[in-house]
Amino acid sequence: MRSDRGSSGTNRLIGEKSPYLLQHARNPVDWYPWGPEAFARARREKRPVFLSIGYSACHWCHVMEAESFSDREVADLLNRHFVSIKVDREERPDVDHVYLTACQAMTGTGGWPLTIVMTAEGQPFFAGTYFPRRSKYGRPGLLDVLQQIITLWRDDRQRLLQAGTGMAAALRRLSAGASPGGRLSADDLEEAWRQLEDRFDPVHGGFGTAPKFPTPHHLSLLLRWWRRSGREKALDMVEKTLDGMWRGGIYDHLGFGFHRYATDDGWLIPHFEKMLYDQALLSLAYLEAYQATGKDGYARVAREIFRYVLRDMTAPRGGFYSAEDADSEGREGRYYVWRPDQIRSVLGKEQGDRFCRFFDVTDQGNFEDGASVLHRTSTLEVFAEKENCSRQEIERFLESSRRKLLGARQERVAPLKDDKILTDWNGLMIAALARGGFILNEEAYVQAAQRAAEFISAHLGDGNGRLLHRYRDGQAAIDGFLDDHAFFLWALIELYQATFQAGYLQQALNLAERMVERFWDPRGGGFFFAGDDGEVLLMRPKEVTDGALPSGNSAAALGLLRLGRLTGRTDLEDRARETLDAVAAQAIRVPTGFSHLFMALDLVLDPSHQVVIAGDPQGQDTRRLVDALRPLFLPGAAVLLHASGRAGRTLEEIVPAVRERVSLEGRAAAYICRDFTCQRPVTEPDRLAALIEPPAPPGGPEKP
Repeated sequence: MRSDRGSSGTNRLIGEKSPYLLQHARNPVDWYPWGPEAFARARREKRPVFLSIGYSACHWCHVMEAESFSDREVADLLNRHFVSIKVDREERPDVDHVYLTACQAMTGTGGWPLTIVMTAEGQPFFAGTYFPRRSKYGRPGLLDVLQQIITLWRDDRQRLLQAGTGMAAALRRLSAGASPGGRLSADDLEEAWRQLEDRFDPVHGGFGTAPKFPTPHHLSLLLRWWRRSGREKALDMVEKTLDGMWRGGIYDHLGFGFHRYATDDGWLIPHFEKMLYDQALLSLAYLEAYQATGKDGYARVAREIFRYVLRDMTAPRGGFYSAEDADSEGREGRYYVWRPDQIRSVLGKEQGDRFCRFFDVTDQGNFEDGASVLHRTSTLEVFAEKENCSRQEIERFLESSRRKLLGARQERVAPLKDDKILTDWNGLMIAALARGGFILNEEAYVQAAQRAAEFISAHLGDGNGRLLHRYRDGQAAIDGFLDDHAFFLWALIELYQATFQAGYLQQALNLAERMVERFWDPRGGGFFFAGDDGEVLLMRPKEVTDGALPSGNSAAALGLLRLGRLTGRTDLEDRARETLDAVAAQAIRVPTGFSHLFMALDLVLDPSHQVVIAGDPQGQDTRRLVDALRPLFLPGAAVLLHASGRAGRTLEEIVPAVRERVSLEGRAAAYICRDFTCQRPVTEPDRLAALIEPPAPPGGPEKP
């Protein structure tokens, strides 16, 4: 048996950068990373390819690694009869998309770990997800599956080859898609609202049943629908969900930040992994809810999320890490859960018992082995009354206890941190921090966003709008995908709106032009996931539905619309509208799968809305006008700052229309323009806020 395992007991993955691949580098399986070497060997030796796809924070990926890929019997079968490839789906989302699509087509479902067996040409003929080593949980064992495939490959290979050819043809047909046609309208926006209303859980908030995911883009769309329609129920649904998640165990009440999802309806027991993109998208939802309601609690949650990210998920040079694992010491959640005696050992009996009462930590527990996931069962006011003390005393007690218990928790064995830096996820986090810095008037958040953007530009960009996807351990690699460009475009727009530095606007234009050049589909409309000069796979993916993250098409459409309205570039707005048209038929069928795309539709249906503030950026009068905008929920407004001097001339080169909008007799002035018609400039913050607030919807707000 030929093997390139090193003398140290490692395989080829030892030279990779991905933490997920490195977790498998000491398996007895003779793993290859994705690349031509593996496929060349499969062709030369006439073997099938065993492809396993996962990611570092995936619990069942760890299970399969421990029970199967570390097992000598499994490894012997794979090494003798297959060429085995391991892929990190976060590094190669294009490969993952192709074979996840194949798995869904072949089995009706999909997930991770993703298990594919295919020909040396990459044509899949078998697909599944997690397989135990031996049959259990009603699942066939991996050993049994491999033996059956080995037998078929030996005795009926032509049948497998034909199945692979047929699947490849089906994938290519999916990639071709339908010709663009159709036009989304306000009626489709209302249908999305109706479907979200039907799926809403009125008891706990959120949508659907367990497992329950946060889906923050549903909430952001509902806020826009509330603003458009005046239906208070839409706002109530948002608040019920945000409140339920924050009180539940899906929120880390000691270290802050959100876990990936809840395994129950009531947000109590989480799947404990923490993903950077969840922190970004959820902080944006809480920030928008704060603007919509004025409730400080939502701003506090956003601040706490940022505190977690800046403390635990930020690299020394400013980029953001990807994820933290669910497992530690081989057990999911072990790092996060508590028993009463553990809390008393840190806080003492009296204070420990009080803390347990507030967070419902009991001897019986609500998790495994009598441990408890912390969650809030009472408001501060109600608990203070029960404890016969003031709310302020409870707040001081909780904060002091939180700090002590967090310190004790940090002495435990921490979950693995996936410290690769992904351009797309960093774009989301930069956008969230920049917007948070503007809304909360917190310069530290803006500076953190700027530092991360500088890192991406310096280490993952070519200075002219082309991006790479992944950075780790001093190495940037993998051509950027649509998501990298669309999400970083979002980041640059938010950075401009937070700082009014025209350089971000020019950088956004360069990036948008390169994105259209490399990813646009001239036949079907919309954007391909991979660039026109990328690796050729069985299909050229085009992701249009919004899942855990917005699709690249949704983000590109919204980003191009916003950038077009900021700069007056109607060609960018036209591309965004063409993207909406390209996916209209699918979005009409399943509107709840297109929440972020419908945010772009909401913007299309609004008249163009631009605010230009003219004045000295350092002047108090200018700052007062800018401050008047911070608390307002104006998702469609394009805000520019036209300064005097060199900074103003730079903006004029990008947006010539601002030349005529100048300060009035030395005082900062705000110009409000709707549908290319500008009102008389105003110099008073109160007057600006009154003019820019949206009018009440027809008939007034609907009462619940």
